[in-house]
Amino acid sequence: MIARVGAVGPKDSIELITEIGKEFQEEMTIIPMIYQKIEDTPNIIQQADGQIDIWVFSGQAPYAIARDLLHKQKMLYPQLNGSSLTKVLLELVYRDRWRLDRVSFDTFLPKHLQETCTELGLPYGHIHLLSYPGYKPSQELAAFHSALYRDEKVDACATCISSVYEALKAEGIPVYRITPNRMTIRSMLNLARTAGETLHFKKSQIAVMLIELSGLETLIGENKSAYDVSRLHLRLQDTILDYVEEVSGSFISLGNGKYLIFSTRGAIEGNPDAHASMLLERIAFLTDLETNIGIGYGVTALAAERNAQLALLHSQKTGSCAILVDDEGRIEGPLEQPDSISFTYRTDDMEMSGLLKKAGVAITTYAKLQAVQKHLGKHSLSAPEVAEFLGMTKRNARRILTDLAAHGLAELIGEEAPTNRGRPRKIYRIPYRNRGE
Repeated sequence: MIARVGAVGPKDSIELITEIGKEFQEEMTIIPMIYQKIEDTPNIIQQADGQIDIWVFSGQAPYAIARDLLHKQKMLYPQLNGSSLTKVLLELVYRDRWRLDRVSFDTFLPKHLQETCTELGLPYGHIHLLSYPGYKPSQELAAFHSALYRDEKVDACATCISSVYEALKAEGIPVYRITPNRMTIRSMLNLARTAGETLHFKKSQIAVMLIELSGLETLIGENKSAYDVSRLHLRLQDTILDYVEEVSGSFISLGNGKYLIFSTRGAIEGNPDAHASMLLERIAFLTDLETNIGIGYGVTALAAERNAQLALLHSQKTGSCAILVDDEGRIEGPLEQPDSISFTYRTDDMEMSGLLKKAGVAITTYAKLQAVQKHLGKHSLSAPEVAEFLGMTKRNARRILTDLAAHGLAELIGEEAPTNRGRPRKIYRIPYRNRGE
């Protein structure tokens, strides 16, 4: 399998990535995606939806923007380190004779700048540096450098961002561009090659899907004859067979409204028309019986079937939905719904496992609470929110949160007034201690 690698960044960076990418042409195809402004990154990603296997970015900023859009795909960017900085420092100090305390820098971590200066034997003292995690607007970075130059605090600027470089250059400010070197880009593409091999392995994993309709055997006698039920069986099989054909699989009818499908992970995930929610919709046209689907991925058929059984169990607890358990034990679902959450049912943290046992809370429940908190995006939870997402009573949700707080697995951080009469709602925070969350 030749991986499709989307390379996003300014023209000069992408040309260099594409050039070095020729060394890996037997394993990957580099698809250049050049932007004029870093803020164009979301549009580029959306236009290439479904066409890219792995994403590489020219730097930290476009990577940070894309991180909120690409949740499941592999993403990489070349780390700016001392070797990237050395070239510019040599140009600044030895070639052009600038003093470091009269130069402004952006993006780098202070320790990287200080360590590189120490290794080169350069006195650095106070350095004008705007360091930040993730992304800052280009205008803000340009304003930082421009203000220092205008106030005569610096004589030159060094930036990691192409659009900032161009903006400062247009103002007539002496400016230097810090870019990843060839070795760093080559290392990134090596990681992309490994990710492509992993992706190929995952696509070839076995996928097992278990479908179960509840109450099919009770239809006879409820204004349904044996002929009606037999016809429904045939229509269901025909509908499921259409789906099986779409995922290049095979299926077995187990009787009493139960069906078993075998396919591959790549066939299911690579087909936009083969989402399990679509199969649920097709079945819903035929009958209003509760339908549960459990999907399991695994390296072996046994592992995939075991995960499918676990997924089906969670689907039955949720009601008429599809749940997925992947090869790493991660549970995701309900699939293709706006309120879908992802969690895990395993942990290697023995201390946490012991505390959960004392609190009387299952590992899965704790992982679900973490997932709901992350889904809500506000780093806190209340009992009504837990009850709504996990399908339990508010009383039970309050008990769980109270027990977790009593054993140090949740933190009571405040209260909020209810929308109607009643006592204030207690607000909790669940720490992300479970590996994989």
